[in-house]
Amino acid sequence: MKLSIVIPVYNERGTIQELLGRVRAVSIDQEKEIVAVDDCSHDGTRDLLAQEAGNGDLKLVFHPVNMGKGAAVRSGLAQTSGDIVLIQDADLEYDPADYPSLLRPILGQQAKVVYGSRFLGQRKDMLLWHSLGNSFLTLAANLLYGSSLTDMETCYKVFTREVADRIRLRSPRWGFDPEITARILKLGYRIHEVPISYRGREFTEGKKINWRDGLVVLWTLLKCRFTD
Repeated sequence: MKLSIVIPVYNERGTIQELLGRVRAVSIDQEKEIVAVDDCSHDGTRDLLAQEAGNGDLKLVFHPVNMGKGAAVRSGLAQTSGDIVLIQDADLEYDPADYPSLLRPILGQQAKVVYGSRFLGQRKDMLLWHSLGNSFLTLAANLLYGSSLTDMETCYKVFTREVADRIRLRSPRWGFDPEITARILKLGYRIHEVPISYRGREFTEGKKINWRDGLVVLWTLLKCRFTD
């Protein structure tokens, strides 16, 4: 089996090489296909990605203009060929060492969709307002879609090729996380959660999301619930 790892990247010069090193170092039985989508970075990230592509295990997609995380994930998904797809952020908040735990329910045929939850288990490192915002938006998703998630906004979303081929995504930016969750649930798939480690970073370290993005998330949840 092959695992396709989609990495949306925007201005992550300080972390992208270490992240790719961690992804490559993870020991799993599956072949790894790494697809990095640079969303028009302007800090030198593109040059570093071009260097990393010399290893031969990295597919690169370069956006000519900044289009947002959702658009970057869509571009990455279009380049995948794996039996399982995993979304990985480039900022080192999420640890690829969690891949075996994320893959286990799918490999054991317990689920076709797995989310890594930052709110399960012992290790949590998140700003208070970020934690409260995530909890509120996850609650909204649960009420609207009849789910019982603890972390809708997690980066770690893993799903089979079957699911990847059925999802039709439209949101270009921060609406990606609620949209993919809504569409997965509306297709009738159950989302299995496993605990993951998490090291939240500050805005001074490059954190990009803010409270306005939370409004986009809420609107996307409502729109997907009541429209196709």
